[in-house]
Amino acid sequence: MGPAAYRFPRHRTTGHSTDSQSAPQSVPCYELANAVSLLFSGVALHTAIMNVLMATATVGAGHTQAAAALEEAWRLYRPRDAVLRLDVLEFTPRLHRQAYAEGYAQLIKHAPAVWGMLFNSTDNPTRVRQRTHLRRTLAGLPAERFVREVRRFQPQAVLATHFLPLEIMGRLEARARGAPTPFVACVVTDFEAHALWMEPVVDLYCVAATETRVRLLARGAAPGDVVVTGIPVAPKFAQPLDLRAVRKRHGLRDDLPTLLVLSGGFGVGPVREILDHLDKLDRTVQVVVVCGRNEALRRELAVCDRRHPTRVLGFVTDMHEWMAAADCIITKPGGLTSSEALALGRPLLVFSPIPGQEAANSDFLLEHGAAAKVNRVEDLPAKLERLLGSNQIRTMAAAARRLGRPGAAQAVCAEVAARIGRSAAAPQPRP
Repeated sequence: MGPAAYRFPRHRTTGHSTDSQSAPQSVPCYELANAVSLLFSGVALHTAIMNVLMATATVGAGHTQAAAALEEAWRLYRPRDAVLRLDVLEFTPRLHRQAYAEGYAQLIKHAPAVWGMLFNSTDNPTRVRQRTHLRRTLAGLPAERFVREVRRFQPQAVLATHFLPLEIMGRLEARARGAPTPFVACVVTDFEAHALWMEPVVDLYCVAATETRVRLLARGAAPGDVVVTGIPVAPKFAQPLDLRAVRKRHGLRDDLPTLLVLSGGFGVGPVREILDHLDKLDRTVQVVVVCGRNEALRRELAVCDRRHPTRVLGFVTDMHEWMAAADCIITKPGGLTSSEALALGRPLLVFSPIPGQEAANSDFLLEHGAAAKVNRVEDLPAKLERLLGSNQIRTMAAAARRLGRPGAAQAVCAEVAARIGRSAAAPQPRP
């Protein structure tokens, strides 16, 4: 019997109404043991094959990274399953894709206040529910190629790391007229859940923290449909590291504090100004700056002379090592970046949060003591002079370790598999 023969009907519960200066020398797997225990507890060995779709949209880098983390985790958990990761926007017309993704990037870069107003004005669960049919139609019409791919693949489970695929799956379910449809999991990639994540098609919400869960419950989600898993990060963020070996491999000195400056996957933010102000630090430090996919920024920064030893990198695939080697991470508070830092127990110094989701992430990190914040880059040297070597930065690192969930991707996969059915979703032997 092939993969498409296994179809799981919904078992939906009642949903929405209506339609440290010195870094530690190892990074323990704080949550991985719990995730693995959940994966294998009380489940009989079974080799049934499922089709599993990781659906996302490249609107900011975090959604895509979360989907990739889930794909990797699922393949490790159930290696015989057919797993497919799709970006909805890759199946839409070019102009639509540019307006949706590049429009967002330009808006947060040049008019963040406008983005903040849009974010707040649409964060109304009542109005969102009233416009469910309209939202589904607007999402589905330009994505018919994506719909055809979903129908061809016939997934038993869909894990969505952006709300756009949820709206499309909702449209498909409405057209199914009672026929079996996939189990749909919504994986929220920030510490606060915007109303647009709340789609009636969702069977399970996987969220970052207890506060996120409470917010969804207050907005009408059923308690049994919301679980705290953390935001999915790549499994490598749960691996123990020999930090002395990491520093040696990357040419970092053991006798200097390491500051890691991140600009995000799109290279957005006042990175040059940050480096200019880091030159004003009296304390000697070493600086690593990651420019992401902004090659023009990398070239611009690479030719500048700096007071402190400085490495300028583009897009990197070993971010877990650079983060683990850092004494402090200076970054915008994106959900994925913040979760990666927390998974490694690294303190954050956040700057320039985008109004809306990043502002909420910043508030969450500050409230839990895992981060400090600078509102103006000129305040950076004074803030770092106070932090480096202080008890405060060690307290921040401890708070980050408590918040970190390096096993989040595994926990999401385990929860989805368990809800589909323990006997049909048990871990499999490797082929």
